Amino acid sequence: MGSRMMATATIFLYLFSVAAAMRTRGFSMRGPAEIDVKKFGAKADGRSDDSQIIMSAWQKACTSPSPSSVVISKGSYMAGPLKFQGPCKADVNLKVEGTIKAPSHLNKLKSQGAWVLFQNVDGLTLSGGGSFDGQGAVAWKENNCAQTGKCNALPTNLQFTSVTNSHVQDITSLNSKLFHVELLNCKNVTLQHVTIDAPEDSLNTDGIHVGRSTGVNITGANIRTGDDCISLGDGSQQVHVEGVTCGPGHGISVGSLGKYHDEQPVVGVTVRNCTLTNTMNGIRVKTWPNSPSGVATNMRFEDITLPSKVKISNVSFRNIRGTSATALAVKLVCSRGVPCQKVELADINLKYYGKNGTATSHCANVKPTITGKLSLPICAGSQS
Repeated sequence: MGSRMMATATIFLYLFSVAAAMRTRGFSMRGPAEIDVKKFGAKADGRSDDSQIIMSAWQKACTSPSPSSVVISKGSYMAGPLKFQGPCKADVNLKVEGTIKAPSHLNKLKSQGAWVLFQNVDGLTLSGGGSFDGQGAVAWKENNCAQTGKCNALPTNLQFTSVTNSHVQDITSLNSKLFHVELLNCKNVTLQHVTIDAPEDSLNTDGIHVGRSTGVNITGANIRTGDDCISLGDGSQQVHVEGVTCGPGHGISVGSLGKYHDEQPVVGVTVRNCTLTNTMNGIRVKTWPNSPSGVATNMRFEDITLPSKVKISNVSFRNIRGTSATALAVKLVCSRGVPCQKVELADINLKYYGKNGTATSHCANVKPTITGKLSLPICAGSQS
């Protein structure tokens, strides 16, 4: 009986010493295998450079044989550039609960093309509700890539290169110097409830750019920026975008495509149930003129809302004649909040010779006055 008690006491003392050692080495007892960077020595005062501390915590998690988490708890961390390099021995969750700030001046970020880079990582989770603040105001003033074509000198906020089977959720990207989030050569990556915020006049600050990646899902993002909210470059395949709120910005784009000879096909793009407000454009597929041959196919754009507060009135369409490439020859769709008024159509003669029946029309939130000869019924049931 006494030997059993001694054995139990020995085991308890051993577990207690292990727990104490974990605390000493920076492991938080908040959960299994959680590494809190503050316990690793991070200052989180918004001034001290916490880069090496964050990288040391990542290295410990990445080399762990079992799943682990790095916790960047609430506070302000000055850091960068940061390179979260894989492969890792097990899944890693990077929980960013605070705000990580980039150096505002470019000379401190020339060692890599992105401020924060995730590379060759499988099974990554990036979460926590925190923010990555690129502090891009200084860089925007120096941005002349529209004139020089040399935009690579500016760093992306978050770049994922060769990242697979990963999930990014509840993260905010602020004021990036160039693109906010970029996925290159990735596979099976989901971005969920990501927030992106930069002023409307911030140049080349695309929200999410995808290139040469397969199986990318972007859902529930809220994007306000100075360029495309989402842009899909060559090699984007099986990309699903849903429930995105965009604006201000330049809309959602596929391309530009066809600038280079070695571009890969764009296949299987679905964009649905998105709202674009105060955007320069809606949905675009952009190609370069005189471009080499390429492929962009199986793309679907569904249930896209572009609310407008512009009141359209006193518009007339007269003596319109010719042929239509589609069966839907006449389409008048106005804003539900501000319907079109005093619209007139007169003498419309449009023919359709395709395989999908006869020429038709579709009207919403408009009751036009129709006169003269018509070759097809226009706005049936919507006339004034």
